[in-house]
Amino acid sequence: MTLLKYLAKKFLPSFVGALGFFSLMLVLVDLFTNLWQFIQYAIPASSILRLMLLYVPKTLWYAAPLAVLFAVSFTLSSLYSNNELTVIFASGVSLFRFVFPLLLFSAFLSVGFFFFEDRIVVPYYRQKVEFQSELLGENSSKNNSDVVVFAENGRQIYKADYYDDNSMRLYGLIVILRNEERKLEGIVFADSAMWMEDHWEMSNYTYYRYEDGEATSYKNWMPDKMSIAELPETFRNFEISVEEVNTQDARAYISLLQRTGLPTGEAKSIYYKKYSFPTIIFLVVFLSVGLSGRSRKNVLLSSLILCVSAAVLFYVTQMVTMYLAKFNVISPFAGAWLPVFIFFGISIVLFRTSRT
Repeated sequence: MTLLKYLAKKFLPSFVGALGFFSLMLVLVDLFTNLWQFIQYAIPASSILRLMLLYVPKTLWYAAPLAVLFAVSFTLSSLYSNNELTVIFASGVSLFRFVFPLLLFSAFLSVGFFFFEDRIVVPYYRQKVEFQSELLGENSSKNNSDVVVFAENGRQIYKADYYDDNSMRLYGLIVILRNEERKLEGIVFADSAMWMEDHWEMSNYTYYRYEDGEATSYKNWMPDKMSIAELPETFRNFEISVEEVNTQDARAYISLLQRTGLPTGEAKSIYYKKYSFPTIIFLVVFLSVGLSGRSRKNVLLSSLILCVSAAVLFYVTQMVTMYLAKFNVISPFAGAWLPVFIFFGISIVLFRTSRT
């Protein structure tokens, strides 16, 4: 039996078992968190089971780094404990060469998990959230009030008291028009405006034209070149969780936040996290190798304690950096990637000090 086959025989059962165990724990945590609501609303068992199944892809996505961390740590610790790695090192095989297949496997797994999250986890998790909201009667409305929108790169600023999405109508509308130099060109006051395929048809409006420091008012008239045509979607109550959409929809949502002048720090940090989180699978292999062999006694318990402690420390660090990014203390990119860089450095130090 080659070293590769022997390593796979040791690693894969531990990985699959740990993945299933941690995924099950996350499903049960979510179930017990919402159990009192399910009982209160008399949700049937079949609906609860469907919610649990829809949540499974999300739990696999969360559990994969922890499962890899445990499986590699447990596998290598077992080999250390049985002196098998001592024999392997004595035969001239270095630690890096021995664990290289695990590094390669984790690299492919990281790439695969990015697409798994973007194309499977996101739609199933969205179905879970929508179905749960439906069961608990938590209906969301796209109507919006006190809307402010920056359009045409800041050349048009919309202010509306209320937006009715069913009729696609704005009430209490004010539109500030500016030229290329961002100087005031005109202001429109309208009682209401209705969307007509490609523009807003305003009713009972007044256009104030500013020229040479003087204002001229026009009742129910505007120059033809003045286009009030920002899409209705911009005015909707569009607050969504970037975590619940794929990368393409996340980029569109962030663009919309920028156009409307709303904070983007939290949304951008979660967007970058979609790219940084899968790399953790590759990162934890280094971490596992560094943590392995630190104890020869109670290998299973020691491996479990070490990997859980490392995972908790990583998630706490990520939670702090994401919180800092939300309030623009650090950049959104740093909020998502800084924990990865920190633990990558720690992993390299542990790897270089591993017993060989």
